[in-house]
Amino acid sequence: MHTPSSTPETTDHLQRRIGLRSAVALNMLEMIGVGPFITLPLVITAAGYRMSVWAWVLGAVIAMADGLVWAELGAAFPRAGGSYAFLQEIYGPKKAGNWLSFLFVWQLSFSAPLSIASGCIGLSSFLAWFWPGLTGSPFASLPALHFSNFAAAGTCLLVTGLLYRNLSAVTRLAWVLFSGVLVALAGVITSGFAGAAVHGGWQMPVAPALSLAVALGGLAQATLITTYDYWGYYNICFLGGEVRRPERTIPRAILLSVLFVSLFYVTMNLAALPAMRDIAIHVGNGVAHLQLVAEIARSAFGAWAGRLMAALIVWTAFASVFSLLLGYSRVPYAAACDGNYFRVLAAVHPKHGIPHRSLVALGLVATGFCFFTLTQVITMLVITRILLQFLLQHVGVMWLRVKRPELERPFRIPLYPLPPLVAMAGFLFILANRSHAVGGLTVALGIGVSGTVIYAVRAWRLRHWPFA
Repeated sequence: MHTPSSTPETTDHLQRRIGLRSAVALNMLEMIGVGPFITLPLVITAAGYRMSVWAWVLGAVIAMADGLVWAELGAAFPRAGGSYAFLQEIYGPKKAGNWLSFLFVWQLSFSAPLSIASGCIGLSSFLAWFWPGLTGSPFASLPALHFSNFAAAGTCLLVTGLLYRNLSAVTRLAWVLFSGVLVALAGVITSGFAGAAVHGGWQMPVAPALSLAVALGGLAQATLITTYDYWGYYNICFLGGEVRRPERTIPRAILLSVLFVSLFYVTMNLAALPAMRDIAIHVGNGVAHLQLVAEIARSAFGAWAGRLMAALIVWTAFASVFSLLLGYSRVPYAAACDGNYFRVLAAVHPKHGIPHRSLVALGLVATGFCFFTLTQVITMLVITRILLQFLLQHVGVMWLRVKRPELERPFRIPLYPLPPLVAMAGFLFILANRSHAVGGLTVALGIGVSGTVIYAVRAWRLRHWPFA
C-alpha cells in the first residue's frame, strides 16, 4: 500500500498525469450528463414550483456529505479502483474485505455498463429529435427494437475507441467535451432568464397550496431525482492511481465538483421556472423533456437556438458516457491485478499505458445493454449502488477510525462523524420513498447473492477467506 507521502509517479504501471483542473473536469463530465436536462421538469413537477429549488439543495447536501467520505478514503488510499481498494483496506484484504471488494466489482460489472448504456440510449433518443426515423423499428417481429438502439450501440463503440489512447490525449479531449457541457448549461440559464425578461421579468409561477404531508412527499421524490443527477463527484477516486498529488487533488476535486454543479443546477432550475408553467402536460415523454429545454431557448432567441440547444444536450450526453467509461474501466483492472477478479483484465497497453482489456470489456458489455429500453437499464442502478457500495463505505470509514487510528489520513472529514451519518440518513430516506422499492431491493439482493456464491467457490478453490 502506498502512503500519500511516498506515492510515486507511477502506480502499478499507471502514470500519474491527472492534475486538479482535469480531475474537476472529469468529475463534472460524469455529473452533468443527460440527466439534469431530462429530469429538470420532473423535479419541478414532483416538488412543485416553490419547493423544487430545495430538492436540488438537499441533493447537494447529501452529495457533499457522501463526498467527504470519498475524500478521506480517496486521499488515504489513492489507487486505481476507488471503492474496490477502499473496501479491501477497511475490512481487511485477507478477511471480509476480500469478499466485499469482489462483490463490489461483481455488481459494478452490471451497474457500470448499465449506467454507460443509459447515457447512450438517452443520447440516441435526443438524436431522434433531429431524425424522427430513429424511432422506427427495423424488424416488424421485434417492435421493441428501434433504430435508436443501434445508434446507442454505435455511440458506445465510438467512445470506447476514443478512450483507447494514452491518458494525456484523453484529458485533452475531456476538456473539449467539458467546454460543450458548460455551454449547454449556460444556454439553458441564459435562455430562461432572457425569456422571462421578454415577458415582463422573472416571476415565480402561481402554485396551489399543498398540505405538509403532500409537500414533503413531493420533496422526497424530487430529491431522489436530484441525488441521482449529482452522482459522479467520486469519479476521480476510480482513477486514483493516475492522479498527481492525490492526497490534495482528490479531496479538492470532489468538493469543488459538488459546489460548482450544485450552483449550476440551482441556477438552471430558477431560470427554467417561468417558462414551465404548463410542465405537467409534458411529463412522461422522453422526447418532450428535450423539447421543453430546447423550447426555452427557441422562445427566447428563435428556432435556431432551439436546434442548437438540442445539439448541445447530445454533446453533453456523449461527454458523460466518455467520463463514465474512463473511470469505471479502472476498477476491474485493479481487482484483476490483485488476483481477485478475472486475470485477463490485468493487462496494461504497452504503448498507451492504459488498462485496455478492462476498457474494451466494459465497453462491449455496455454496447449489449444498449438494446434494452432506458427504463430497463436504470431500474437497478440506484438501490444496488446504495446497498452494495455507498452504505458499506459510510460504515467503513467510521469503522476504520476505530480499527486503525494510526493510519495516515492526509484529509480528515470535518465535523466527523456527522457527514457519514447525514449521508446514510439521506440514502435511507431515498430507499424508503423510492417507487417500486421492493423490485429494486430484489435486484440488488440477486446481485449480492450471486456474487457471494461465485466468491465462495473461488475462495474455496484458492483457499482465501473464510477458507484460508
